[in-house]
Amino acid sequence: MGLAGSLMVISITWWLAFMAMLSVGVRSQIEDGHVVPGTEPSAPTQPRLWRKAAWALVVALIVWAALYWLIEISGVSIDDIPVPSGLRWN
Repeated sequence: MGLAGSLMVISITWWLAFMAMLSVGVRSQIEDGHVVPGTEPSAPTQPRLWRKAAWALVVALIVWAALYWLIEISGVSIDDIPVPSGLRWN
């Protein structure tokens, strides 16, 4: 896996993990009982975006390391994926 492939895996995995983590542990202004005038009552009070971004990076690096090991170290390639005989691309 080259540099471009590695960056793509990390960036796509980071976005997926970050989007999945956005709603984790969020309390709205209504739940906290303190609604700031002029804001949406369902807006989060402490979204902790930097912490979620860091955890998303950890997840992305773990997924990248697993794929790197699978492709580079164990030697698995596209030819190792079982495909029905009528769908072969070779």
